[in-house]
Amino acid sequence: MIFYFTGTGNSLYAACNIAEAQGDRVVSIAKLMDQNKDVYQYELGENEPLGFVFPIYAWAPPKMVLDFINRLEVTGKPYAFYLSTCGNDEGRTSNKIKKALAAKGLPLDSAFSLQMPNNYIPGFDVDPKELEAEKLKAAERMLAEINKTISRRQKNVNLTIPGRFPALKTALVNPMFNRFALQTKSFSVDDTCTGCGICEEICPVHTIKVTDKPVWGKVCTQCLGCINRCPVHAIQYGKGTAKKGRYYHPDLNRLGK
Repeated sequence: MIFYFTGTGNSLYAACNIAEAQGDRVVSIAKLMDQNKDVYQYELGENEPLGFVFPIYAWAPPKMVLDFINRLEVTGKPYAFYLSTCGNDEGRTSNKIKKALAAKGLPLDSAFSLQMPNNYIPGFDVDPKELEAEKLKAAERMLAEINKTISRRQKNVNLTIPGRFPALKTALVNPMFNRFALQTKSFSVDDTCTGCGICEEICPVHTIKVTDKPVWGKVCTQCLGCINRCPVHAIQYGKGTAKKGRYYHPDLNRLGK
């Protein structure tokens, strides 16, 4: 079973790739969390894959992913792994996931990072098209190797990209991100908005409501699906995104999410 969280489709693409190679299925963490259960129970067979695929937010897993693992109860002895998608590096994400799984009585058998095109335009611009294409091609090759590892149920494989000063980034920057960045006050919409409702439909926390134009509530995960997937680029974040590009995975529409 492959649990995934996605904003602009990078992690969905990786999760679907793994599920297809392993003959498994993908399950949306956001849709599960909509059920607001105290416990999510699953019974898995010995060495059955238990995968978590998610993007990196400020050098750590999204808060929703860790919240889901905290409510997870798994019986059996699955083969547990995670795959993070990141623009450059993931910090000490492996420590975060290992600790969360250990609290549920599960070992982390293997861990993977996958560099993908950048989508965090409040901090950076999107990658140039040439670099975007290079990252997508490299991701295909890397996923082929990752699937070999998973198929063999190899343990203690750590193909992650911690980057420079990983402990500092995860320990200091991520808590500040979770405290101050998970807000909606910086979102705005300009007059090019058509009221199509895509942003409301795809928001994983249902904070966006569209009547004439989108209005944001207070809850946010900073997935930036709304700003990147707006078909007319009407949504902005602060004053720095109007002249920046937008990105979502080219297979997103084909994947039907």
